[in-house]
Amino acid sequence: MSRFAGKVGFVTAGATGIGFACAKQIVDGGGRVMICARRQDTLEDAAAQLGDAASWVVCDVTDDASVQQAIDKTVSDLGGLDLAVNSAGAGMAGSFLELTTDAFKDTIEVNLTGVFRTTQAEAKVMKQRGGGSIVNIGSIAGSLTHPWMSPYCVAKAGLNMLTKCAADELGELGIRVNAVEPGVTETPMANMLYENETSKAEYLSLMPISRIGKPSDVGSLVAFLLSQEASWITGQIVSVDGGHTVRKGPNLMPVFKEFGIT
Repeated sequence: MSRFAGKVGFVTAGATGIGFACAKQIVDGGGRVMICARRQDTLEDAAAQLGDAASWVVCDVTDDASVQQAIDKTVSDLGGLDLAVNSAGAGMAGSFLELTTDAFKDTIEVNLTGVFRTTQAEAKVMKQRGGGSIVNIGSIAGSLTHPWMSPYCVAKAGLNMLTKCAADELGELGIRVNAVEPGVTETPMANMLYENETSKAEYLSLMPISRIGKPSDVGSLVAFLLSQEASWITGQIVSVDGGHTVRKGPNLMPVFKEFGIT
């Protein structure tokens, strides 16, 4: 495939899971990609797997300077920026009555403010390029309540509206912004959810297509949204979840209690 020939991509949390699957789609499509994450060792390993078309940079999406340095390195090393996937995020669990304000704020900072920070930096470069495509990685938690996960749900719901607002403002610059909402997927961040039998059974019972997702399921959708095949699509929130969002969110309280979370 050559859908991304001559294109440069930037992927946060690109060393593992969904981010890595998206970076692989860009490389497999003939593009070059800068992957970023907080750990150098995982980045080096991922870049080696992706091959010569991939570069890496350590980046913390909760820090303005770190994000700007990563974008600057992408432009200086790869010559520009056309495609971006904002995949960095962090989960958390706790009952509404026991949550601390700091825990709530930290979850918002990573999952929502971090996406604002990276989207803004990416869009400034894309404006100079005459356009581009950005895909934010959300979650079904942005559309369905998850008991004991209120900060995460709020952050992902905010990501959906951030995506729409950015798409509305940036469209005239030729920049498209969309988001995907994965269901439970085989990633390091979600391993507790699909490896625990109680949690896995709960998720599977809520999916018309009853299986745990793979990062490649999400990566394929992201690649379409990044590509020119989706050139008239912007501001959309697309679920990739085995149909989970046609039903209801999971009740994971029994699982969290097993791990001593209150």
